[in-house]
Amino acid sequence: MDRAHSLETEQLSDEELLVYARQILLDGWDIDAQLRLKSARVVIIGAGGLGCPASETLVRAGLGQVHLIDDDVIEASNLQRQTLFLPDDINKSKALTAAKMLERINPLISVNSTMARLSENNAYDLLDMVIGKPDLLLDCTDNFATRDIINRISVRYQIPLLSASAIAMQGQLALFEPHLDTGCYHCVFGSVVDDIEADERTCANSGVLASTTAIMGNLQANTALQYLGLTKNPLTNKLLLWDGSRMQQRLMGYRKDPECPVCSSH
Repeated sequence: MDRAHSLETEQLSDEELLVYARQILLDGWDIDAQLRLKSARVVIIGAGGLGCPASETLVRAGLGQVHLIDDDVIEASNLQRQTLFLPDDINKSKALTAAKMLERINPLISVNSTMARLSENNAYDLLDMVIGKPDLLLDCTDNFATRDIINRISVRYQIPLLSASAIAMQGQLALFEPHLDTGCYHCVFGSVVDDIEADERTCANSGVLASTTAIMGNLQANTALQYLGLTKNPLTNKLLLWDGSRMQQRLMGYRKDPECPVCSSH
């Protein structure tokens, strides 16, 4: 169903009005913005350090439908930063466990989960494309190879992609809109993606401060809320760079690569 049409028939219940009252009072955020958020469907790839805070904030804010995809299980080393998990959850599925916690946090929304690894071959099925394209993909993974696959899926199916990364005390964030033909993840990080050794830099072998993933995950959620609720991309053709060691944040502009092997050939 078209989102604009669904807003005409969608309403907020008394309970939803109570839960989201402080948000609806915001300047620039009204009932219509909350309804747009309620009607949105988001797929989050990765239920770890970024996926946990990003999904929790979006669910608390009233995102209508969330689908978590992750093929990993919870380890003791995850508990330092993956905020939806407890010690008793070790060896359980990240996606399924996170989904159950999100349902407890906000029973007013719909949460689905899949324990699988997203690929170009299974993307159509895992993204539930039969019922329509998701309104947004959140890339919460931790390596360049997987991000490159998610970017190719975003371009192939013309689904907006909100990609975040966090390592040590630094993070990056960008929101790509393939339907506007303004560039993709590969346009920005192509040289790194094409370097096979770059894939070796992950939290597992480089370390990450607990606050880094919490901050970047919530910056990702903040961007998603504006995009879904206000139909605004605050990062149009910009890459956000966050440095926790210096407490600095800056924006770097980028342009579409006319020879990009991913989006220029689409």
